[in-house]
Amino acid sequence: METAGSSDCGAGESARCRRLLHAAPGGQTRRGDADCGCIVFWRPWVDLQDEKEQEAPHCAAEQVPLKQGRSLMDWIRLTKSGKDLTGLKGRLIEVTEEELKKHNKKDDCWICIRGFVYNVSPYMEYHPGGEDELMRAAGSDGTDLFDQVHRWVNYESMLKECLIGRMAVKATVPKDYREEKKVLNGVLPKSQVTDTFAKEGPSSPSYDWFQTESLVTIVIYTKQKDINLDSVIIDHQDDSFRAEIIIKDYSYLIHIGLSHEIQEDFSVQIVENVGKIEIVLKKKENTTWKYLGHPLENHNSFILKKDTALYYRKCQLISKEDVTHDTKLFCMMLPPSTHLQVPIGQHVYLKLTIAGTEIVKPYTPASDSLLSDVQETLLSNNKYIYFLIKIYPAGLFTPELDHLQIGDFVYISSPEGSFRKSQFQELDDLFLLAAGTGFTPMVKILNYALTNIPSLRKVKLMFFNKTEDDIIWRSQLEKLAFKDKRFDVEFVLSAPTSEWNGKHGHISPALLSEFLERSLDESKVLICICGPMPFTEQGIRMLHDLNFSKDEIHSFTA
Repeated sequence: METAGSSDCGAGESARCRRLLHAAPGGQTRRGDADCGCIVFWRPWVDLQDEKEQEAPHCAAEQVPLKQGRSLMDWIRLTKSGKDLTGLKGRLIEVTEEELKKHNKKDDCWICIRGFVYNVSPYMEYHPGGEDELMRAAGSDGTDLFDQVHRWVNYESMLKECLIGRMAVKATVPKDYREEKKVLNGVLPKSQVTDTFAKEGPSSPSYDWFQTESLVTIVIYTKQKDINLDSVIIDHQDDSFRAEIIIKDYSYLIHIGLSHEIQEDFSVQIVENVGKIEIVLKKKENTTWKYLGHPLENHNSFILKKDTALYYRKCQLISKEDVTHDTKLFCMMLPPSTHLQVPIGQHVYLKLTIAGTEIVKPYTPASDSLLSDVQETLLSNNKYIYFLIKIYPAGLFTPELDHLQIGDFVYISSPEGSFRKSQFQELDDLFLLAAGTGFTPMVKILNYALTNIPSLRKVKLMFFNKTEDDIIWRSQLEKLAFKDKRFDVEFVLSAPTSEWNGKHGHISPALLSEFLERSLDESKVLICICGPMPFTEQGIRMLHDLNFSKDEIHSFTA
């Protein structure tokens, strides 16, 4: 996955920061549960003033208006100005718990995140969530608060000039790493899974390998029957081979420095009834391998997915085309040695370096068309990822994305999100409520539901926009409704012209009660909703007032 421009440091970082952060894993940032609906402790670095609609889920609370000159770009300029933001004149120190507790005031506020201590006092006025949220962790370890909603935020890059030092580590008996450092010779090593996880979660997977003259096959025994191809994420770069298997809420990782070179292409096969995964690698030279390789960071670990680092790979922009006056369809190509299929209803993070600082924003992949041949779409999923993205001219991230030339690169993370295909089981009626670019997660949901759910009687989309020109893929939606009689779409405009004959206004109980008519009294129903935060929050309240249960509603919180 990502090796250049990694989140721990970044191009041009000072030597002092490189010394302190050398132990952080390259190409990784921390992950977050994008659908948790928690209160924000630490805000994502997106341009909240100008890019108010989010293209993919993440948690949010009410924003605090910032003073003039306190935008994200203003903060970046300040960090590049050479001003001492730590108060230590460039020194790095070890911080004891006693020392950390002393710095608990707005004008002298130190916070610890994952063992690193930052002086966030200079950042107070730039924080979109306001000073009070930061002060919740003043003079203490704020990791848990941070992890409630924004593990994916690249704080290492944004706060590197505020870095005070490491927390002082209390003396402990060192772990014996001799077993971990030995070469992997096909023996099944014991997974790094705690007794607690073993008792509460699924059984720990294991792996083995064998070879022929030209092939090496890595076999992973998941001990689960519901494993499919989008549960498997594989990246091979140089001699580093990384395979992550998502098993319910857990992540099993194989991370190996291979002993010999392999070709770019490989295959992944799954035996679903026994949960066995076979990854077939092609040798560059037909020679016998004495051992598979040596373990790299977190190899053979099996831990909760939320506790793992978010990993990126370098993807190439292949095309971009206009969809509406302000929305474009971007096509990104995965590296040739990557296997990644983003599950339906889940999102990824896109990462760009802007003004020397890494900025991250979540987006839900779409399809290249609502009317694509299903088989063609399945075949291309291994190679391309499509994004419908609204460009905000006064924003920070999307103009930079729009300025990329064909052939330029963007870093894309592994998938995140809580939506599961199991929510479609025995479904009768599917209702989709989307506003603006909140339509993006609905694209794959529509395609999948109409193609793969035989029990479906009705699929309806209510699509809210400002004007007719804002409607994404209007003609495709109308053609799909004509092609499949189970599907119906209604457009609702908040600022229509006098010629508009359709519905107008905003989301309301009256609109919803008419729209959400079950095909049968006892129909199993799922309602998906996505759009700007006020739209989603109001919609959820109205749905509950209409007596739809929590299990019948899935919100992609924007």
